[in-house]
Amino acid sequence: MTTEFALSEFIPTHLAPSALRADDIHVRWVMPEIFHDIPIHEDNDDRAVQLLGELADRVLPGAPEDEKTKFAVMCALGIDDLLSAGAEFAGICLTAIDGAPCTATVFVSLVDSPDTESEAVPTAVKAIAAGLRRVKAGEISRIDLPCGPAVSCIGTRDSNLTGDLTETGEALQFPTSFIRVYVPLPNGTTVIMEMGTPTMDGWDVFSTMFGNIVSSIRLFRADGTPLVTTEARA
Repeated sequence: MTTEFALSEFIPTHLAPSALRADDIHVRWVMPEIFHDIPIHEDNDDRAVQLLGELADRVLPGAPEDEKTKFAVMCALGIDDLLSAGAEFAGICLTAIDGAPCTATVFVSLVDSPDTESEAVPTAVKAIAAGLRRVKAGEISRIDLPCGPAVSCIGTRDSNLTGDLTETGEALQFPTSFIRVYVPLPNGTTVIMEMGTPTMDGWDVFSTMFGNIVSSIRLFRADGTPLVTTEARA
């Protein structure tokens, strides 16, 4: 999760929209070109269909139209889940790794930090880690990012595929492995970034890529000056 990387290898830069109490802190990160933005905030249905079609063209160039349509429908069906998770940004990747087709998604959300006596970042880090361990969310670790201390959670959850997208016409349940990183901000807000993949053949590549993505997170004050949070140490 702390893999070193060259910033110039990753474009474009995404600015997280202001949300909750994060309007005084801007969050930026960089994404590999292999990930494509999912249009999760388009309210116009016709425009959303157009954008999903363009997404399918970028992700599956040269593929049959029915495959592109199926991919666009799959993305559309996942948007409600992303929005219910509070996603401000989402991206998807479909590639071949050692000859096996692999896919991964990344989403970013902003939530209130745990309600503690102090809104300091060290207190939030400890509270988030303790809460995740209490509910046995996965393998929990405290990590140091260039932007400051954070918490990582690595685990597996069950995901569902509707019958419309399966060859048998029956709904399918399958495991999705994920890495979720929580980055508390000094204003009482926490940035959550997650990478998930149902294709374990791509886990090593995607997890390394995600480590680079979260290592690229940078915080800025509203006036554009850099902000690096620190954790008090004895």
